[in-house]
Amino acid sequence: MNGIRIVADQGEWRGGFEERVLAGYRAAGCSGPLARALLERAVEGIDGWTVATDGTGWIAVGVTEHDGATVGRIHDMTVPRGRAWAERWCAGQGAQRVEVRLSGGAGEFADYPVRQQIRMSATAERAEMPPGLTVRRLTEEEYPAWYAAEEASYIADIVRSGSLTPEQAKAKSDRDFAGYLPQGYLTPGHAFYVMEADGRAVGTGWVNHGYLPGVTFGFSLEVYEEQRGKGYGRAAMAVGQWATRQGGDQAMMFNVFGGNDVAMSLYDSTGFAVLDEYRSMPL
Repeated sequence: MNGIRIVADQGEWRGGFEERVLAGYRAAGCSGPLARALLERAVEGIDGWTVATDGTGWIAVGVTEHDGATVGRIHDMTVPRGRAWAERWCAGQGAQRVEVRLSGGAGEFADYPVRQQIRMSATAERAEMPPGLTVRRLTEEEYPAWYAAEEASYIADIVRSGSLTPEQAKAKSDRDFAGYLPQGYLTPGHAFYVMEADGRAVGTGWVNHGYLPGVTFGFSLEVYEEQRGKGYGRAAMAVGQWATRQGGDQAMMFNVFGGNDVAMSLYDSTGFAVLDEYRSMPL
């Protein structure tokens, strides 16, 4: 690794990096506008990254303060076995853990635990409700109890993934919910549902239409614990696709935290492919 050197001019690397990221999103089935919107997110803060080369490939790294910790990020790596150099660089900047965004397989980072996945699927033009299930809007009176349960579930998911401590997860939840739902139940673009079967509620849904070009984001498609194992999980995914079309979008996207193997298996079987995967390792 002694041949790796940091470069001052990032122009040569940057053009190729953005082309590769954009091509990866297009290959995953993203429309042109959606791929460009995702690229903008992927390169956020790029001017502050450190770029190095061994003459054959590139490594791009950076550090940030996130949820009370100094976090190193490996943004790009085309140098074979360049991980050791990237980790040493992050540790030298005081990072307590190092994260990486992956698409198309774990490769050299297979031993990094999965912390989060972004999944997406195009929806059928005539998405229909599954038989035996009905959907109604969550009422404003039901919203406070729903919100409390949703927040508790979100915190538990983060902690289970190993990403944050319970205290850090609670702080993140407070920030995220305030950002996502600044007007609570009346926040524009957001819809809340109750799924019912045989006259009783079996779960809830929360979606954000127009989250990205042509995309509805499924913040939550939750089947109540006592109703699980009855096929409602698969039905909930169909409800999400139906809601996507109701909002005028063509694809549904959502996040799943690491450690939730049951949910990941369900998403695999219902055609929601991994668009981005985030892995991390303590240093």
